[in-house]
Amino acid sequence: MQTVVGGLIIDQSTVLAARRRAGALAGLWEFPGGKVEPGETPEDALRRELHEELALEVEVGAELSAPGGAWPISEAYELRLFLARIVTGTPGPGPDHDAVRWLAADQLADVEWLPSDTQALPAVRRLIGGPSRPT
Repeated sequence: MQTVVGGLIIDQSTVLAARRRAGALAGLWEFPGGKVEPGETPEDALRRELHEELALEVEVGAELSAPGGAWPISEAYELRLFLARIVTGTPGPGPDHDAVRWLAADQLADVEWLPSDTQALPAVRRLIGGPSRPT
C-alpha cells in the first residue's frame, strides 16, 4: 500500500486548501502533500512535499486519526493527514496548485474536494471548531 500524506495547516480557525493545477484531478481541492517515497517517514515526506509544492518550511505535528488508520484513496493508495505549522514561507500557488485558500469550518463545502480528502472533512471540521456536518 502506497501512502500519501497531506498537511493540515491551521491558522486560528481556518485550514489551508490547495487546488490541483493539471491532470485528471485538475480543479479539485486537497490538503497539500504527496506520496511517501521509499526510506522516508510520512513526516519527512510531508515536509519535503510542502517545500516542493508551496515553498513552505513546516513543523509536522500529530496525525489526525482516521478509521482504520488511514483514509482509502484506491486499492493501492491510502491518505494520512498530519497537523503542520508554517515555520517559514507564505502559502501561494506553485507548480502543482493554481490556487490556495484558507477555509473556515462552514466554508469546507464551498469547494470541490478530491474524493479521498472529502472523507476526512468531518474530522477536519471538528478540529477547526465547526460541526461535523455542514449546515
